[in-house]
Amino acid sequence: MASEKLASKLQRRLHWEEVDGGLQPAPRAAPVPEPQPQPSAWAPTARADAELSAQLNRRLDINEGAARPRRCKVFHPYSEFPEFSRRLIKDLESMFKLYDAGRDGFIDLMELKLMMEKLGAPQTHLGLKTMIKEVDEDFDGKLSFREFLLIFHKAAVGELQEDSGLMALAKLSEIDVALEGVKGAKDFFEAKVQALNSASKFEAEIKAEQDERKQAEEKRRLRQAAFRELKAAFST
Repeated sequence: MASEKLASKLQRRLHWEEVDGGLQPAPRAAPVPEPQPQPSAWAPTARADAELSAQLNRRLDINEGAARPRRCKVFHPYSEFPEFSRRLIKDLESMFKLYDAGRDGFIDLMELKLMMEKLGAPQTHLGLKTMIKEVDEDFDGKLSFREFLLIFHKAAVGELQEDSGLMALAKLSEIDVALEGVKGAKDFFEAKVQALNSASKFEAEIKAEQDERKQAEEKRRLRQAAFRELKAAFST
């Protein structure tokens, strides 16, 4: 037993060297660096395949009604649709809100069905889904206000088929085309695009709205003054 302990001590002592009168541990060999994995030449292709697969899976979820709606960026209708006047956008917004029965900021399939029935152009279930799909940018199966405006933009630039449901919606909208001095919905939107080529048109419309508010405020002030005079006459 003592010999085994002695042999063990001798083995440990072999690992030490005497330097300047002291014992220091023998230097260890530098660790060999492990080879780093080289980037695969197929990595970009793999990423592209993964993105395509994710898009296809989302489309499948949408068709099955299991997809979650994506959060959209802030929408500015006046800057994204400069060819439309402020008044036209407000009229279209009023129409959109009229048929947004759920007050959730979207027109879903059933609300679109009701809209087309009231406009006198009822559509089949498949026809309604086709209408939404043609402008459904975020694949959520319903129409946002931006996508609703996109219908009229496509009608204006001739991107809709004449016999399509979306063209029927654009032509049969409740906007009074006669007030704009043209006939036919398509001619109306084409005339609006041409009329708004001037850069000062937008500023002129804002000024007109401000003048209308000022006139309304002045009329209100005059009515209040007349009421006070009438009240004072009865009080004396």
